Amino acid sequence: MSKALERASVIGANCLQIFSTSPRRWLLPKIAPPEAETFIKRKRELGIDPVYFHSTYLINLAQVGLVGERSVESLVAELKLADTIGIRGSIVHLGSLKNNNAEGDDYSAHGALISHLKAILGQTPESTLLMIENAGTRKIGKRIEEIAWIIKAVNNRRLRVCLDTCHLHAAGYDITSEKKLEGFLSLFDSLIGLPKLELIHTNDSKDSFGSLRDRHENIGKGKIGLTTFKLLLNHKKLRALPFIIETPGFDDKGPDKKNLDILRTLID
Repeated sequence: MSKALERASVIGANCLQIFSTSPRRWLLPKIAPPEAETFIKRKRELGIDPVYFHSTYLINLAQVGLVGERSVESLVAELKLADTIGIRGSIVHLGSLKNNNAEGDDYSAHGALISHLKAILGQTPESTLLMIENAGTRKIGKRIEEIAWIIKAVNNRRLRVCLDTCHLHAAGYDITSEKKLEGFLSLFDSLIGLPKLELIHTNDSKDSFGSLRDRHENIGKGKIGLTTFKLLLNHKKLRALPFIIETPGFDDKGPDKKNLDILRTLID
């Protein structure tokens, strides 16, 4: 894991998101004591903070049975590891229901989801956070109202939110002007509370507004546009937050220095 810190430093990053294990397999995270010591030391030396885990893509906290059980087990192990090596917490896609996801205000099918979230938070260190990432497709968390309902139902100070710009764009939330961004933040604040916004995934989008398609693009090369990112980076209510890129990279090798440099040119 310490190699991720080194790579982040090389491209000029000062915060980081990593996987604790393979994102596409049911493997519980583990780290040998020497590597844990190295990670803690290098994190401090390189000044990379905060660091977050992104949970495995297999997690579906809305399901009962084996998938639900494994999802809880995975996140419990991940948050325990986070506490051990000074990682702030885990960012999670909540998953989806078998038949359909709530489009109105009826969230009666979310019983398993709420129980699983409570179980995870009840079995993990108080120092760690669990961040719900908004969805850009027809999955749980597409609507801010739904995330707000979940947070209220769980009622735990450690449950926070990670907003992804590509997902907001895909889900039909327009933040492309100062007025529209202010309107969205007012909605978020009234339903959830801005203090619960932990970080922003800063990604352009390959697809059109409201497409419900989640395909990330490099900054300035997609459908969102540089103006929107400039508004986000300089907004007085947001500028102190961590901004994490999940861009494909201009050489198609993942988040890179060029994406970060473009974002830095937008900061007033």
